[in-house]
Amino acid sequence: MNVYTTDKIRNVVLLGHGGSGKTSLVEAMAYLSGITSRMGKVSDGNTVSDYGKEEQKRQISISTSVIPVEWEGIKINILDTPGFFDFIGEVEEAVAAADAAIIVVSGKAGVEVGTEKAWEICEKYKLPRFIFVTDMDVDNASFRQVVEDMTNVYGKKMAPFHLPIRENEKFVGYVNVITETGHRWQGKEVVDCEVPEYSKANLQLCKDTLMEAVAETSEEFMERYFGGETFSEAEIRAALRSNVIDGSIVPMTMGSSVLCQGIYTLLDDIVKYMPSPENKEFAGINLKTNEIFEANYDFSKTKSAYIFKTIVDPFIGKYSLVKVCSGVLKVDDLIYNSDKDIEEKVSKLYVMQGSKPLEIKELHAGDIGAIAKLTAARTGDTLSTKATTIKYGKTEISTPYTYMRYKAKNKGDIDKVSQSLQKMAHEDQTLKVVNDAENRQTLIYGMGDLHLEVIASRLANEYKVEIELAEPKVAFRETIRKSSDVEYKYKKQSGGHGQYGHVKMRFSPLEDLEKSFEFEQEVVGGAVPKNYFPAVEKGLQDSVQKGPLAAYPVVGVKAVLYDGSYHPVDSSEMAFKMATIQAFKKGFMEANPVLLEPIANVKVTVPDAYTGDVMGDLNKRRGRVLGMNPVSGKQIIEADIPMTGLFGYCTDLRSMTGGRGTYEYKFARYEQAPSDVQGKEVAARAAKVAEGSDD
Repeated sequence: MNVYTTDKIRNVVLLGHGGSGKTSLVEAMAYLSGITSRMGKVSDGNTVSDYGKEEQKRQISISTSVIPVEWEGIKINILDTPGFFDFIGEVEEAVAAADAAIIVVSGKAGVEVGTEKAWEICEKYKLPRFIFVTDMDVDNASFRQVVEDMTNVYGKKMAPFHLPIRENEKFVGYVNVITETGHRWQGKEVVDCEVPEYSKANLQLCKDTLMEAVAETSEEFMERYFGGETFSEAEIRAALRSNVIDGSIVPMTMGSSVLCQGIYTLLDDIVKYMPSPENKEFAGINLKTNEIFEANYDFSKTKSAYIFKTIVDPFIGKYSLVKVCSGVLKVDDLIYNSDKDIEEKVSKLYVMQGSKPLEIKELHAGDIGAIAKLTAARTGDTLSTKATTIKYGKTEISTPYTYMRYKAKNKGDIDKVSQSLQKMAHEDQTLKVVNDAENRQTLIYGMGDLHLEVIASRLANEYKVEIELAEPKVAFRETIRKSSDVEYKYKKQSGGHGQYGHVKMRFSPLEDLEKSFEFEQEVVGGAVPKNYFPAVEKGLQDSVQKGPLAAYPVVGVKAVLYDGSYHPVDSSEMAFKMATIQAFKKGFMEANPVLLEPIANVKVTVPDAYTGDVMGDLNKRRGRVLGMNPVSGKQIIEADIPMTGLFGYCTDLRSMTGGRGTYEYKFARYEQAPSDVQGKEVAARAAKVAEGSDD
């Protein structure tokens, strides 16, 4: 592939609802630009961008892929993103590297929740955008309906650049609003035609809207517009480009990816209206001077790049996808990673075409490429030179809140599972692995049930290790509500030395539940020699690991050793430790033992229409709603809810709100569990003991 300068680059991310046709659109662009000789299909698993085994099996995009296409001397880096919410981290990484977006909407399905989320992401990152309506070859597809729906929600900035021409309910051509000309498809050719009578009124409305937008770009244009003058096509296009870049106009166009119709004009429009990275503001910190470094994708400045995504694939290897933020990155450059304090040589530079790496000599500021086998590099790291060390802010990635317990099916694979998950976590920042030692379980966090399912499937198919997913154990705690006074004599005689340890102890509740226990001794007269006190404390330490009630960790217990006895020959540290353990069990069970459950503070963000359903559901989960805060057409419902009530909440919330609801939570405190919850946990513990299992 050729080397392109900053002004000849367009970085465009495709966003939209799952199944709206993003991957098929990429396929049509790749075919038209000559990358492929025939168009692949999602259903056949042979598309350029969905190259992963899981993607081909499920027929959905799971990770972002980069497909650079060359069009009229311009390089368009297309970032094809997943539409399913479980893979939002991939979208966020891609959006951070893009300079503009195309929101893909199915003309058949219309505006969906994924369309709304795509718009919100564009607003957050201030991305200029196009709306491309696909599936126009389908009988009941309606471009007009999508335009109406988008205009109703987002206002008059929606501007159709093309209108469909239909004959006998077939999509046969389009009307260009700017030039007011009709065009038909004849095989692979486009021929001019008359504007249909039924389109003329709508064409005039759309043209008037565009002319108003053009007039508003300068006072001179405004005067000419009110003076009844017309603008030349070049003036209109130049004005519209500035409107598109500043977001005051969102062009709407349409086509059929399957028939490769409307794609040619879309590629033309990307070149004409979407911004190149040059002059786009982008800044980091110069770590040598602690001053702001204004990179602004200026090729004349010192070289620097940002790793926006990592590919770790057992079949194609490891690649760090970079966006060059300043200067020119070349083969054999020495680059310094300030995050990992390591300097490495760029042996080869690539541009990725889906899974296919193409070697390239250099990448100019604003371009997207890949570096293979950077040992310590991770997503979010900054690459620069040792002489001028730059650091850019990391992309904000969504926090995963859905988690499950996992274990290797084959015990011999435990290390291999751990290493494989570590590799996958380098690639997927929304995958987290947590070792919950207290509850003797390993947890895997993701963005939803589908995400976790895909991770397990990838482990099996790509890394050849299998895991079992199960409902996680909730981190209950045990404590006491009353005081008790007990004694226990540990006595064993079996020839030779015996074992003798005798303790009298008091147990009472501690106010500080952060502490598991507090130990004091009030022994007088040497009833228990001082050298056995550490053994008593060790017995308590062992006891609080697994409480007598339901084998959960113990918190908030004060233990006082006040008396006992010893044997000059048979007493030992072991004997006093065992006596303490038994005394603890007895004293704990006599002091009104209770189970404490973890309570989370949850914030659920939903459109106003769903607040009643969500609050009702939170009540069913034993949640206590604390309040509601309106934020731009949505409500943030805050509630305290037991952690047990959060299992499966992601799926249920999406189902209740049509995918529009999101939530976040954090641990708040421990509270006494209701008697029915406690009874259930104690019974479950007793059943495990009866089975001989203590997991």
